[in-house]
Amino acid sequence: MSAPKIFECVPNVSEGRDAETIAACAAAIAGAGATLAHVTSDEAHHRSVFTYFGGRAEALAAAVALARVAIERIDLRRHRGVHPRIGALDVLPFVPLAGATIEDARSLAREAAQRIWTETATPSYFYGDLATREEHRNLATVRSGEFEGLGARPGRGIVPDVGDVPLHPGAGAVAVGVRGLLVAFNVVLRTGDVRVARRIARALREGGGGLRSLRALGVALDDGRVQVSCNLTDHRALPLDRVTALVRAAARRAGVEVAESELIGLVPRASLAAVAARALGLDGPADVLGR
Repeated sequence: MSAPKIFECVPNVSEGRDAETIAACAAAIAGAGATLAHVTSDEAHHRSVFTYFGGRAEALAAAVALARVAIERIDLRRHRGVHPRIGALDVLPFVPLAGATIEDARSLAREAAQRIWTETATPSYFYGDLATREEHRNLATVRSGEFEGLGARPGRGIVPDVGDVPLHPGAGAVAVGVRGLLVAFNVVLRTGDVRVARRIARALREGGGGLRSLRALGVALDDGRVQVSCNLTDHRALPLDRVTALVRAAARRAGVEVAESELIGLVPRASLAAVAARALGLDGPADVLGR
């Protein structure tokens, strides 16, 4: 008997303030039979990140159930936050884990996008290892122009991968992708000058000629501070502590202190073990225990 195929899914929803909507999204995932492992919500980003696990059937059912709730409850015409977004269910990435391959995840992601279109009339744009255009491998390209710019895309020869309209009137579109494990990590700076965060992000990210596999944005927070928001798309090639050190050094050169850092969602155990090993001067990875 073959081993079960397990997938991780890390949907990002454009709601970080309304507790009832966030709870309804979480209930939709759990009610579909998936294992909801983590929820992070941020008011400034106006965004929530859910992490869940399941077999193919559970992962698919949870994605579609979440889409129904998000699309019904979230209207991007009234949505304002510091994070770029194109949809109520903004990002829907599938990650193959135990027993699953990239092609298994692609098949699952395509079916999820088709089901979401059929049931909610919300189109999807593919990114990452699901991209049908090379330029769409980068999620930032897919979200270029955000929700407000989606209507102009057909005129530039860009159409959804699933669906025959560029956007749902209120819910926009879904960026559906396939990728490996990712670490989402933010560094908050003690300054209100968002230009500092943007300069640091631009210098460090891959798209600006910086670190391969690093995506970074500089954003302003509601509390008068700014943030360098980072996604490490290959945590083995780019250690978490190296990113922290580089942001800290760049901030110091700008005359700014680092206030704090935060992890968004779950982190691969191997990433934390490697950080601990370097901090302790160990020859190999540190053993990291669960709770």
